[in-house]
Amino acid sequence: MSRLVVVSNRCNVPRRGAAPGGLSVALTSVLHDNGGLWFGWDGRVSENSQRRAQLTEVDGVTYATVPLPRDHYDGYYKGYSNRVLWPLMHCRVDAMQFEPDFAEAYRRTNEYLARKLSRELRSDDLIWVHDYHLVPLAHELRVGGVKSPIGFFLHVPFPPYDVLRVLPGFEDFLWKFQAYDLIGFQTENDVSNFLECVRRGLDARVSDSGTVHWRTRTTRVQCFPIGIDPGEVTTMADSARDVRTVRRLEQSLAGRPLVVGVDRLDYSKGLPERFLAYQHMLTRYPETVGSVVFLQVAQPSRGDVPEYDELRLKLERIVGEINGHFAEFDWVPLRYVNKSYARSTIMQFLRLSRVGLVTPLRDGMNLVAKEYIAAQRQQDPGVLVLSEFAGAAAELETALKVNPYDRNAVANAILGGLRMPLDERIDRWRSAMSVIQGHDVFSWSSGFERALRRLSKP
Repeated sequence: MSRLVVVSNRCNVPRRGAAPGGLSVALTSVLHDNGGLWFGWDGRVSENSQRRAQLTEVDGVTYATVPLPRDHYDGYYKGYSNRVLWPLMHCRVDAMQFEPDFAEAYRRTNEYLARKLSRELRSDDLIWVHDYHLVPLAHELRVGGVKSPIGFFLHVPFPPYDVLRVLPGFEDFLWKFQAYDLIGFQTENDVSNFLECVRRGLDARVSDSGTVHWRTRTTRVQCFPIGIDPGEVTTMADSARDVRTVRRLEQSLAGRPLVVGVDRLDYSKGLPERFLAYQHMLTRYPETVGSVVFLQVAQPSRGDVPEYDELRLKLERIVGEINGHFAEFDWVPLRYVNKSYARSTIMQFLRLSRVGLVTPLRDGMNLVAKEYIAAQRQQDPGVLVLSEFAGAAAELETALKVNPYDRNAVANAILGGLRMPLDERIDRWRSAMSVIQGHDVFSWSSGFERALRRLSKP
């Protein structure tokens, strides 16, 4: 069987004693089955570009990593990826900061990575490229003579046509997708948006089966919703029981129910809107004052991008206003923590909570929503309040779905979760858990690989 090659923006070689995330476990598993290769940026910025990728073998998987030249990093990663594509994909055109130099650095970096990768490829490899940083990679590989089947998976949402065309040169960006044989998205809505964009933007022909007919090539477009490893989450929630941090949190609640949010510090997560909805609940329902605690963990993200510092300051101001107005000497309504915790600790935070708040303004999937369900005790599960604009909303039908811009709706959902009777909580949890177990991260990775292999057969 031909080897699978995974390509991602970052490639972290596993360290002894470190617990990899569920996505890494799933991709490593599918790579291990075929003696695969994982290629990507090693996280270093170097003025001197090495001739070949650094190869490291761990448990039958070869990791091929390269540094990025400084000028590539600034324009490709900080610029085009984070200041142009990320806001665009999340429909935040107001946050886009397009510069022609960014677009050129994006192209040159993908050309650089394709050149490095080509030296490590075999003629019969299957190549699986991940995420928005690397859209042009297949095109650059084809220019270099690579004929292997190449698949692409987008982890973030894909915008509708009227949003995408705000991007200068959007036709060229779209055209780069034609070099792929298979393109996967998180939801059917993302598939629909992409097909509409290539139909209207490039006059490409799209068949009823989801196949795009370009000038000389065809590309299969399909939905592959990503999952989690529910067994891993449950084990972490169990094993973290005696962690000192978790014990301290439980004791500090003094019997009050916990509402919890866990997110990266990012404007797409809707944290200001979430805080204001909680404030609205405290104002509208005075009986909740002093009787509930909201813990928001906002894990630092992209510290070298100024917009994220501005968001942090905005959140700190809102938190100060809420706590200043409602807090008592023995109770603080909103605990805002701008730091990272071990995954096992986070899973136990989720387990302790009566309500999980997952209310992004837009998200490709949002695996925290699924982790929240998997972390619960089946005898006494909590309630998931979920944004209808998260990809997970298409699968988790029994979550309390809300429009994150509607403070009244979010406030009512939080209160509904706090007051929901046990039998209804159990019924909702069982339904959601069956979906998560039936579509885990391993079925996602193996399903995409099988689809790509089928397309590679003559």
